[in-house]
Amino acid sequence: MEPADQDDRPGGTRTFTVPEMPAAPGGEEHVTIYRAGQPHPEVGSARLPWRELLRGIFRQPTRTFAQMRHHQVWAPALTVSALYGMLAALGVGSTRDQIFNSTFGSAVAILLLSAVGFVLAGLMLGSVTYGLARRLGGDGAFAPTVGLSLLVCWTTDAPRLLLALFLPAGNAVVQLLGWATWGLCAWLLSAMLRQLHDLPWGKAAAAASLQLIVLLVLIKLPTLG
Repeated sequence: MEPADQDDRPGGTRTFTVPEMPAAPGGEEHVTIYRAGQPHPEVGSARLPWRELLRGIFRQPTRTFAQMRHHQVWAPALTVSALYGMLAALGVGSTRDQIFNSTFGSAVAILLLSAVGFVLAGLMLGSVTYGLARRLGGDGAFAPTVGLSLLVCWTTDAPRLLLALFLPAGNAVVQLLGWATWGLCAWLLSAMLRQLHDLPWGKAAAAASLQLIVLLVLIKLPTLG
């Protein structure tokens, strides 16, 4: 039997060569490394206008947060915070009565103080969340983290405040909406930290936990029975 025939028998061996694969341009290998929260390569990097940003947070949150990873959003964040502060003053029964029963100048002062207070509170909470995310291994930037946290926290609670303008705080619908919007805020805030800081879900939720607890204790629970 010829040696070639022996190579084809079961248990036999045959040597062969494999053509070399062409190297990638620049000598780099075609290897993609995916990290937790890393945006998909197809996600754009252009800064979104404020209308598209607000819509995207609720319609396509993962894609929106990934695209805004390196962009500051101070203008819409501070504007939304101030508007939320004014709405919050009108959404609480005692404060609303005080505004309606006071002079025009006093009412404006209360609304402005509430707006400034919520802006400062949001900035402090966002800064704490940023610090926790960094300590847990995140690599996101300060401005996008704080700005987007302001937008997420205040816009998610806006429906409850709007409803509270017409219904008592103890109304079952208002309370149910309050808990639902807090849950939505928790999910969006964690998703935002996951995309901006390349964190897994567990660490992203842990970084958001303190801010969520403060929101629950200082804003939600006083109006939810």
